[in-house]
Amino acid sequence: MAYEKERQTAIAAVTAAAKLCETVRCKKSQPLTKADTSPVTVADFGAQAIICQALGGNFPDDPIIGEEDSAMLQQSDRQEVFSGVVGLVQDILPHATPDDILHWIDRGNGKIAPRYWTLDPIDGTKGFIRGDQYAIALALVENGALKLGILGCPALPVDPADGNSPKGVLFLAVQGEGTQMLSLRDRTAQPANVNGTNDPQTLRLITSVEARHSDRNKQEALMTALGMTSPPYGWTPKPNMPPSPEEKPISIAAFPQRIAKISEKIFGIMQPERSC
Repeated sequence: MAYEKERQTAIAAVTAAAKLCETVRCKKSQPLTKADTSPVTVADFGAQAIICQALGGNFPDDPIIGEEDSAMLQQSDRQEVFSGVVGLVQDILPHATPDDILHWIDRGNGKIAPRYWTLDPIDGTKGFIRGDQYAIALALVENGALKLGILGCPALPVDPADGNSPKGVLFLAVQGEGTQMLSLRDRTAQPANVNGTNDPQTLRLITSVEARHSDRNKQEALMTALGMTSPPYGWTPKPNMPPSPEEKPISIAAFPQRIAKISEKIFGIMQPERSC
């Protein structure tokens, strides 16, 4: 298989980071505020350290573009926070020193190159803080093209239709090989596919729960143009939008050519006229 070493390294690193993140969430640690007023947690720093250590050890020449750096943790009034990060990382990498951890976090300050990794240790920090969904997002880029991507979703049920389903999922995609969904618990894998429906009544748009992250008016225009009637996942529908029956399965967009043409008109962008 292509990118086998990268694949196995990414799976192991994201799995370890997911374990760290869930440990933090169980402890209900208080978030910090960055200079841009966005929230950050000890899990962000710890997950970035864990993943950058794994990538740096296996691919020392690859730059990593991460979300965090260690400057905040080195401030005199943040030493208790830094001690918390050190303890979390040492639970997974017992021989790590505080200096090692600072170095690994700052390993994520790389620049774009012909080949590089890009990392968001917690994509959806607000969701993480409130006990909702979040993802650990990692990707490998070569010559401007995405070659491998992995999402760690520790709070996502393996089977969304089963309320008793264990939680913890990895989504792994390698260019030319499709996408797999793996259980974080036992690595059981199954293919993840785009459905082939042509009935817009079975489709539901998935949106961000953060209203400022998207244009709701344009999303509604897209739904109307496609004939989608079920309310989107991620935001409260308007009063005139009918509720979707609980038993209706989640379906993600099909008929890509039609979507591409409508999206270009509504959003002013050209979408590729092909499926995943």
